Amino acid sequence: MTDRRLTPANGRVAALHLAGQVEADRYLEGWPMTVGAEVADLCAAPDGARDRQLLIGAGVNVFEDRDGWSFVQAADGYVGYLRSTALIAPVTPTHFVSSIATHAYEDVDFKSPERHSLPFGARVIALDERRRFYETNLGFVPKSHLREVARPFTDPATVAQLHFGVPYLWGGNSSRGIDCSGLISAALTACGIDCPGDSDMQRDALGVACDAPYERGDLLFWDGHVGMMVDAETLIHANAHHMATVYEPVERAVLRIEAQGDGPVTAHKRL
Repeated sequence: MTDRRLTPANGRVAALHLAGQVEADRYLEGWPMTVGAEVADLCAAPDGARDRQLLIGAGVNVFEDRDGWSFVQAADGYVGYLRSTALIAPVTPTHFVSSIATHAYEDVDFKSPERHSLPFGARVIALDERRRFYETNLGFVPKSHLREVARPFTDPATVAQLHFGVPYLWGGNSSRGIDCSGLISAALTACGIDCPGDSDMQRDALGVACDAPYERGDLLFWDGHVGMMVDAETLIHANAHHMATVYEPVERAVLRIEAQGDGPVTAHKRL
C-alpha cells in the first residue's frame, strides 16, 4: 500500500518512475518551480486541509497545474497541492534566513518600507553585498540575519531552541507557527540533515534506537508527537497543550502525555 504523502500520483498524472506501479492517465518527469509566497500551505487536496507548509525559496517538482492548484513534490519527498499563484520560475538560493525572522527592505535603510516579512529558513539569492545588508532577489536583508546555504548550522538543538515561544500551528513549518514535526524538520534541515515531514516518517527514518541516558539532540517519539532533548533532563517541543514551542522537564512531559491519552514514548532515537 502506497503512502499518498510520498507518492506523486493522483490518478490523472504520476511521476514517470511510477509507471507500472500506479494507475494514471499520464506519466511525466514534472518540471521545477520555486515557492514565491512567504509561507505556502501544502494541502492534501485542492481547497483541502493543510498537511504542512513550504517557505519562500523552496524548490518543488510540479506534475500538474489545474484549476489554480499545482500538484507538487517537495524536496523532502512530501506530495500535495499548492496554489499555483504561490509558485515562480525556478531559482537557486544562496542564503537562508538564520534568525527567527527578518525583513527584506526596499532600500539599504532599515527605515525604508519592507517588501517581505521572512521566517526562519526562508531562502533568498544574494545579488550584492553592502556594509550591513545583502541585496537579494527579495530586497535588502540584514547580513546578520542570513547564512550561506553551503554553511549550515551544526547543532539541531540550537536551531530548535531558536524557536522557543513560537506559537503552535497544526501543519505549521515556520516561525510564524509550527507543530512538533515542523520544529524537528526546521532544526535538522538548517543543519543540512535530510528530514521527512511528519513525525511517523521521522521516527522511521532518523537516527538509531537508543536506550542510554538522554543527551542533547536526542529525539523522543510518541504516537503522533516528537520532541528534542536540549540536555539530559529537558525536552523542547511544539505542542497543543501549551499552544507553543516550550521547554518541559522530560519526566513531566512523559507522564503528562501518557495521562492525556496519547500513550508512552514509542522511540528514543540518537542522530
